[in-house]
Amino acid sequence: MRGTEATMIDAYVHSLDRALRGPGRVKRDLLTEARHSLLDSAEGYRADGLSPTDAEQQAVTEFGSVPTLAAAYQAELSANALRTLSLRIFLVWILLASTADLMWQGAPWSGSAPTAGYLLLSEALNWAWGVSGLASIISVLWLTWQARRARSAPERLVRVLGRVLTGALVVNCLCAIAVYGWSLGQWRVAITWPPMLIGGAVMFAAYAWLATAARSCLVTTR
Repeated sequence: MRGTEATMIDAYVHSLDRALRGPGRVKRDLLTEARHSLLDSAEGYRADGLSPTDAEQQAVTEFGSVPTLAAAYQAELSANALRTLSLRIFLVWILLASTADLMWQGAPWSGSAPTAGYLLLSEALNWAWGVSGLASIISVLWLTWQARRARSAPERLVRVLGRVLTGALVVNCLCAIAVYGWSLGQWRVAITWPPMLIGGAVMFAAYAWLATAARSCLVTTR
């Protein structure tokens, strides 16, 4: 029965697909939901006696224009991308804050005093992560509040928050690489210290995980 409605509805969904930017899975879910709604609506009009073509046309017209629907869906995709980035930042912040010291505990160089520049850079990294973590919490709480009010988050503010968090991640990544590299250069034995090697691998994997979310957020909210 639904096969007769596929042509016009599929064309509408295809146009909507081309108008949207965002994570593949979330975008596919929205498009699938839209298509099912259109098919159900067309089937209802056919049951009322309309021809297949008229039923399709009525369902599409009632659903709204592609630009109008795309704007609403794009806002949802942008909010979802920002939420994903914020949650990942928060989780990595907790992970690094709770495990970073394990790389140095019992290290052969623990009795050697680091340079003043090294301590300053380490403190900058701690502050950068603290600011990023708090910003991520605020973003998640704000998005949750907007969702509970059944309102779309203002896309301009979502875009700004996404860029702020991404910028903070770039600073964090650069500082982390500098601290890690400085550690290896300052204490040569650190190159063979297992906790240091494992911690470095975890850190780089975490930043790669964050980078995918940051890229998705930038693409979705551009």
